[in-house]
Amino acid sequence: MPQNRFHKKLHLIAATVVLALTHTCGFAQYNGYSAIADEAAFKVRFAAEASKISSISSDFTQEKELMALTEKITSTGKFWYRKSDKIRMEYLKPFSYLIIINGDKLTIRDHDKENRVNVKSSKLFQQVNRILIDCVQGSILNSREFSSRVFESQRSWLIELTPTSKTFHELFKTIVLVVDRSSYAVDSVTMNEVAGDVTKIVFDHKKLNEPIPETVFTR
Repeated sequence: MPQNRFHKKLHLIAATVVLALTHTCGFAQYNGYSAIADEAAFKVRFAAEASKISSISSDFTQEKELMALTEKITSTGKFWYRKSDKIRMEYLKPFSYLIIINGDKLTIRDHDKENRVNVKSSKLFQQVNRILIDCVQGSILNSREFSSRVFESQRSWLIELTPTSKTFHELFKTIVLVVDRSSYAVDSVTMNEVAGDVTKIVFDHKKLNEPIPETVFTR
């Protein structure tokens, strides 16, 4: 796989987890949300509650809007996370595609082609991996790579992340997370790219803190 295409795939999972309801970064567009009163207190609470999540399994739907196309590209699949550094994102429709992060090892499988990378071999890979884990563990609000704004509604919090580092500033305008108020798990992630493309991933049917076998992250 060409290196630039490989990097692009990494950028698309920088949030997966992870995991927004808007395509712009202006506050006026966040309908139904208001600015949180005490962001510092929220950061502490969010990190504490999110750290209690030891595993996540869910379905996901990804919608991608490309500047060059008028129609959205929709994909569906399965997502798994196990504390503290294991992620599997398996695209099932309309094509088969697999991403596994297991510690410092990254595996990408596209049909019969497989690429394996040691995350330590690249600073970019390390940064992407760190952001993924920070999002899931709730420590992303303390990241030096982004500035943040937090908004709330009755059902969820909305976290707007704006890149401050050169690496991510050249890629993203904003990354927006929607977090469930009851579970502190990420409901959705929207990545607004500088080029104008938008990728939104919504996580459904989430199961938290249930056992996930090691084989999920090894094959």
